[in-house]
Formats: sequence, C-alpha cells, structure tokens
Amino acid sequence: MLDPLSYADPMSYGTATSVFAIAIAVAVAPLCSEVLRRWRVPSVLFELLLGIVIGPEVLHWASLDQFVTGLSALGLCFLFFMAGYEIDFAKLSGHPLNRGITGWMVSLALGLGVGVVLLISGFVISSLLVGLSLTTTALGTILPMLRDRDMLESPFGKFLIAAGTAGEFGPVVAVTVLLGASSPETELILLVAFVALAVGIALVASRPQPPRLVETMQRHLGTSTQLPVRMVLLLITGLVLLASSLSLEVLLGAFTAGLIVRIAFSRQQAEAMQPRLEAIGFGFLIPVFFVVSGMEFHARALFDNVATLERVPIFLGLFLVVRGLPALFVYVHLLGLRQRVALGVLQSTALPLLVVITQIGLATNHMLPINATALVGAGMASVLLFPLVGFAMAGKDAKPIDEALLDRSDPARDFL
Repeated sequence: MLDPLSYADPMSYGTATSVFAIAIAVAVAPLCSEVLRRWRVPSVLFELLLGIVIGPEVLHWASLDQFVTGLSALGLCFLFFMAGYEIDFAKLSGHPLNRGITGWMVSLALGLGVGVVLLISGFVISSLLVGLSLTTTALGTILPMLRDRDMLESPFGKFLIAAGTAGEFGPVVAVTVLLGASSPETELILLVAFVALAVGIALVASRPQPPRLVETMQRHLGTSTQLPVRMVLLLITGLVLLASSLSLEVLLGAFTAGLIVRIAFSRQQAEAMQPRLEAIGFGFLIPVFFVVSGMEFHARALFDNVATLERVPIFLGLFLVVRGLPALFVYVHLLGLRQRVALGVLQSTALPLLVVITQIGLATNHMLPINATALVGAGMASVLLFPLVGFAMAGKDAKPIDEALLDRSDPARDFL
C-alpha cells in the first residue's frame, strides 16, 4: 500500500498562502472599482495596486515562486489571446485598419527618434528598447472598458480597436525580430515561417465545418467535458509552443491563436463561447497576471529614489507624444477634434508589453533599472488616467465626423 506521506506536498504552505492572497486581491479589485463606479476606475488598476500591497514590497503576504510566476505567464498569454479573439477584421477592414497601421508606423518613427535623442543625452542606454516601449497600446486592458461601455460596435470603438491592434501586434513583431537571441535576419526568417504555418492553420479553420463536427462540438459545449473550450486551450498552447520552439516571442503565438479562433468560429459559435472564454480569462488568469505584475513592481525603488519618480511623468508625457499625437493627424477627416484627442489619449494607454520589454531590457543589460521601474510606473499611471480622460472626452456614442467617409476609398491604403 502506498504511503501518501512519502510524497512531497505538491503545493507548499508558502505557495498556498500566496495563491490565497492573490485570490483575495482578484476578488476585492472589482469591488473597489464598484465603490468608485462614478469615476469608472478600471478594475485592473486595483489589481495592480493590491498586488503591490500583498507583495514583498509591503505586507509580504504573497511571494514570487515558480508556481505563481507560471500562473502569471499563463494570464499574460490569455490576455493576448483575448485581444486577438476580440478582433473582427471583417468589421475593421478599410479605414479603421489602414489608419490604425499608419498611426502605429508614425508612432514607431517618433519613438525611435525620441529614443535616439534620449540616448545622446545619456538618459537611456538603448534607443530601440525605449522607442518600442513608447509605441505600445494596452489593447487587452482597453477592450473590457469598451465592452462595459457598449462601444465595441460603435465607429469610435472600431477605430480604437484597430489602433490598439496595431499598437499590440506591431511591438510584439518588432520585439521578436529586433530583440531576439539570434540575428534580425534569422528572426525574420523564423517569423515568416511562423506566419506561414499560422496562415495555413487559419485557412483550414476557415473552411466550412463538417455537420457532424459542429453537432459534436455543440453537444459537448453543454456538458462537463466542455470540448470546444479544451480545443481552444490546445490551440493556444500549441501556437505558444510553436513560437517558443522558433525562438519567437510567445505572446505572438497567443495573439495569433485568438485571431485563428475568431476566424474559425461562426457568429453563433462565438456567442456561445464568449462567456466561457471570458470566465477563464477575465475571471481568473488575466487578473492574476495583473496582481502578480503589481507584486513584481519595485514600489520602494520608485518612491525611495527621487530620480526614478521624476522620470515617471516624463515617460507618461512621451506616451502621449509618441503614441497619442499621431491620432490628431491620421484621423483628421474621419473624426472630430474631440474624438481624435480622446482616441489619442486612449491608445497611449500601456502596460502589459511594457512589463515584457523592460524585463528583456534588464535581462540583457540594455535598460537601466531606474528606467525600467519608471516605465512600468508610467504604464500603471496611464492605466489609471488615460481611460478616465479618454472615455470622458469620447462620450458613450462617439461617431465619425461623416459616417459616409467610412465607405469611401482610403488614401492611406495606397500608401500602405
């Protein structure tokens, strides 16, 4: 007979304590947001703040061990999966997507230019890392706010989603190619190979599904097996593994998985799967990622060092200049001035990719610790301030200056 005491406890007391403290933060965060619902403070902000409080910097209720960091990595992957899943290219084609790509390209040029200036001034030690950091958009953070305000299907919402898609996907590709372990040429070849495989999977997924397969999936969706959900998780982990095996950024695999699932599902299937995927993502894994991100944030380094604290508003302002300013010109004939300003402020919201880029910078000694802390601090501030200001300026029913323009040819298309 096997002696159960002869086996090590699969979860140590310290890990169980950490998980319980994280669960408390995950549950309390939306309650805090509800208390301040008049100001519409996003729950993600409280997840970050509560992570700081329960983490090693303040109360020491939770620690960062292998299990906790692994769970956080899953949450980050699911955040990018949901960002890809929310994108419907059929609705974003034309002006929204073309202008979103154009806007990010302008931001990239501005970001790299600002990075060079900061490098020459001795403010940073890598213009590329900081430049890419300034071009990101926290699409996964903004999407729930758009959904809560019933703005996903609005013209303004489509422009914002397209801009966020470019601001999420563009930096991931740039990080993959320019910051990979191999040469940029090798990374580009591997990226092309990954895209080719992903397109092949997408083409297979987009083909009409056999009636028997559809019936089987529908039947198991209402049972304890939840077969469609398991197949989605298989696709996510498979593409993440594929990206990792090619030495590409794993977030690219998660984001691509979301796009493929969106293509594969019919409208009825997507509506049936939406609450289940959101329950896994927004109900569990994604808030865990933000809480753990708060635990990893060096709050003492931010407030103990005046120089670090002084850099937070500088980076916050650079987010607006690099990522927000192009919106004033890119959407000049499509949105009124108030909506363009609102769009610029909202697409300047950054955080998840900031964490990834700063971690890469610290690991490769290409980013000063003071800048890494200040960038993440600025990202946290942007999550608090920019959505409040941006959505207040946009209003609930933001519409284009001329909706007929959405059906006309886009001059930017020829440029792209």
